[in-house]
Amino acid sequence: MALPPDACSLIVNYVADSKPTLVSLCTVSKQFQVAAERALYNTLHLTTYDLTITICRVLSCTSRLAWLAAALSVYNHEDDEDEASSSGEDDSQLPDWDLYWNVLAAALRKTTRLQFLNFHFKDGGQTEKAWILDGCTFQLRTFHCDLAWDAHLQTFLGTQNRLSGLYLADFQSLAISPSISTSVFLPKLNVLECTFSEAAAALVPDRPVCRVKTCFTHSRLEEKRTELQIIAASLRQSRRRLRALDIADSSYTPEFSLELLSRITSEPALGSELRYLGTLVLPVRGRQRLEFYGYLMRLSQLRCIEVDVSDWDPSPTHAPALRALTHELRLYCPSVTSVIYVHDFERHFVQIEGHIATYDEDASTDGLWHEI
Repeated sequence: MALPPDACSLIVNYVADSKPTLVSLCTVSKQFQVAAERALYNTLHLTTYDLTITICRVLSCTSRLAWLAAALSVYNHEDDEDEASSSGEDDSQLPDWDLYWNVLAAALRKTTRLQFLNFHFKDGGQTEKAWILDGCTFQLRTFHCDLAWDAHLQTFLGTQNRLSGLYLADFQSLAISPSISTSVFLPKLNVLECTFSEAAAALVPDRPVCRVKTCFTHSRLEEKRTELQIIAASLRQSRRRLRALDIADSSYTPEFSLELLSRITSEPALGSELRYLGTLVLPVRGRQRLEFYGYLMRLSQLRCIEVDVSDWDPSPTHAPALRALTHELRLYCPSVTSVIYVHDFERHFVQIEGHIATYDEDASTDGLWHEI
């Protein structure tokens, strides 16, 4: 007697964290096979060389399973080659990278319903491989791309009319078609994270971008001021008001943080709807800190701010000091409900619950800029 489809789905959902159990369910009945395969292939994490080869071969040869894939994450596997080399294995046992990339490319062309794609390549890795995206027809919603920017990547992005979230590890403006300067290139882009401010300057104008995370490329003050002017001009040209801005800096100083705050608060297009702002130096000296708070008073919609306190001595990284600073900040900007304090790259999170500041040492803060 066949079980109702809802019952099969409930059972599959109950064991969804166990891949071996899902594989076993595929052999029970046709009903269980359909539900279990959907759970197995909907979200794929290719974390090793052998796993990537196996899964990609299945996807490239079985359209029914490739059709189920909605999210795919690929990680570089240099550790596999290092381990094989250190163990003294002969060349025939080392990873065949030509095979790897060709099999991955074939699988990508088959996954026509893919919506979320992530390429994570630590320490650089083999990033000049954007040709694997040639011929892909899926329309992504989010794309984390550690691949090097080249003509293949620019051509692929030119086909993505639904992409709303984009992370770029590399960028360069190439004089090829499609041009990145036209509004038909990534017309739905909403969230942009990039390690080069040039990417923000090029991709924000004439698009509905409202959340940006980037960093200053230059370290010299005059060059950084010019860079700030370019970034601000680009943000003004977005089709939506800015809601989150996170700009990293290689040399944080209170003086430049005040210049950044002054620029943001003087332009309604940048500050009127801002919910998240970072990373700024919280000045130690009283007069500078009052000037800092004076600018914050103009950000009536601000919910979360990230401040660097590395120059403070003693460091205010214990709970009572963090709570006291948070209450002081809220005297001038009462809309703030959470503060991230950065001290020597260590992050401390304080959240307001009612009128009480609570220090949460286990909180994850990396994604707050595109959540608040």
